[in-house]
Amino acid sequence: MRRRNSHNDIRGAGVDAKQGPSPRRALKAARDRFGWGQEEAAEAARVSVSTWSRWERGVQDLRPAHRARLAEVFNATPEEVSRWVGADSPAPGPRSCPGDAASDAVALWRADADPERRPGLTALAVDPSAWPDSLLHWTLDPAPAVPDCAGRRLRVGMSDVARIEEATRAFAAMDRRYGGGMVRPAVVDFLRTRVTPLLSGTYSEPVGSALMSAAATMTGLAGWESYDLRHDGLAQRLYGHALRLAKAARDPMTGSWVLTVMSQQAIDLTQPLWATRLARAALDSGRRAGAPPRVRAALLLREARATALMAAQADTPDPHTRRRVERLLNEVETTFGRATPSDAEPHWISNLGHAEIAAEAGCAWRLVGDHVRAADCARTALAGFGEAYPRSAQFNVVHHAQALHGQGALDEALSVARPAVPMANGLSSHRALSLLRSFTRSLTPHRAHPLVREWHDYLATELSPAA
Repeated sequence: MRRRNSHNDIRGAGVDAKQGPSPRRALKAARDRFGWGQEEAAEAARVSVSTWSRWERGVQDLRPAHRARLAEVFNATPEEVSRWVGADSPAPGPRSCPGDAASDAVALWRADADPERRPGLTALAVDPSAWPDSLLHWTLDPAPAVPDCAGRRLRVGMSDVARIEEATRAFAAMDRRYGGGMVRPAVVDFLRTRVTPLLSGTYSEPVGSALMSAAATMTGLAGWESYDLRHDGLAQRLYGHALRLAKAARDPMTGSWVLTVMSQQAIDLTQPLWATRLARAALDSGRRAGAPPRVRAALLLREARATALMAAQADTPDPHTRRRVERLLNEVETTFGRATPSDAEPHWISNLGHAEIAAEAGCAWRLVGDHVRAADCARTALAGFGEAYPRSAQFNVVHHAQALHGQGALDEALSVARPAVPMANGLSSHRALSLLRSFTRSLTPHRAHPLVREWHDYLATELSPAA
């Protein structure tokens, strides 16, 4: 019997002679992006589950045919698959034209649009390692070259990019009015059916950069809507892909927006360290891009709220952090005051006005325990939002009630909170429901109070199960 070359076996299977097999974490990450277990991945690759398990554990090499199959299944480049599996030579097959950032995003869009795969994606848990990975990629990795896509049939121009941007604005307006659940399916379908073919078309380098920037913004919007539905693991992954697309586009302005919405998610998940780091990275990117005053004000506002969360989560009161929150909020007002109609602004900043600034500032004041200022801000925000922004208005009704409860005005807080229930019924936003539940949990010390019992009865009868 012929003796196998042990050196090649060890190298090919990713095994270190001293340390043993090295798990192929990148291969597992590719599977996770699709929301697959090992069974689904093995079926797609046309191998047994035990074979797939050996691949991930790094104890079995992959033949070129299998690597080519993985490139097809995951819509990846052969070079990328080779990096996943530690192979010495790339799998055969055509190179994906848009490059790694775009091809990975396309794979997620397709999985998200597939009814069989979507439940696995919406059930994904938040990955704590994704935030540092995203920050390191954004701040340290060089931007890839826009790929040469000559020879493709579909010619792409700036008019195609403009249509993506116009659709993004329309989707964002619907999201603000009705909530993420109403709009998200249309956004994902647009990414899959309209943006994907364009990324595989023929375009010049300036058009390619603009195209990937537009794709980044719409992918970030899909992440925002997933976040609004509290599909936080999926939202985190969509945000990560949006940031990679912004990097490929060499677009620090769009990158700053993606980082700031990532920071907001980290705030809601009570992760003050990463919320603050993401917010500061967003501000740094905006400054590098020469962001106009209103954009800088928005980025400062997010850092103020993240810093306030840091103060709220501290073991002991930290007056220095509280003073920093106040300085940041003062800088927001000063910076916003410099904005002029002539400023060239990205469309995603269009809804930032005095009402949104007051709403965010109120959240920061509530976190540091200044409930009087928080209530004043919530009232200002409500007067500004009116009926044009029903989701934001619902949030601030609850924020007002939270601030009143923080002042000890229980009866007034419950009275103020009541309109938030029918408002939530009119939205497709799980965040709206989560905020009501958070307020209700804060009433637990007063659960025997007749007004609190009445509040629970009101929720039970008036809050729609479908809300």
